[in-house]
Amino acid sequence: MFQNIGVPGLILILVIALIVFGPSKLPEIGRAFGRTLKEFKSATKGLTEDDDKKSEQPVLASKEDEKGLQTK
Repeated sequence: MFQNIGVPGLILILVIALIVFGPSKLPEIGRAFGRTLKEFKSATKGLTEDDDKKSEQPVLASKEDEKGLQTK
């Protein structure tokens, strides 16, 4: 999506952001954006770990069932 922007495009975006938000608000916006990305990453990591745990549980249960059936 952003492969064709390049350095001149990024500079233009930063200049426009500087004009719109002003120099005092840009650090606050950057921090807020960073916190949002960090929270998003941790949430998606948690979701993938939950999916991994859910996919492992039926496998473990089926192995225990097989052991129980073999001993009977």
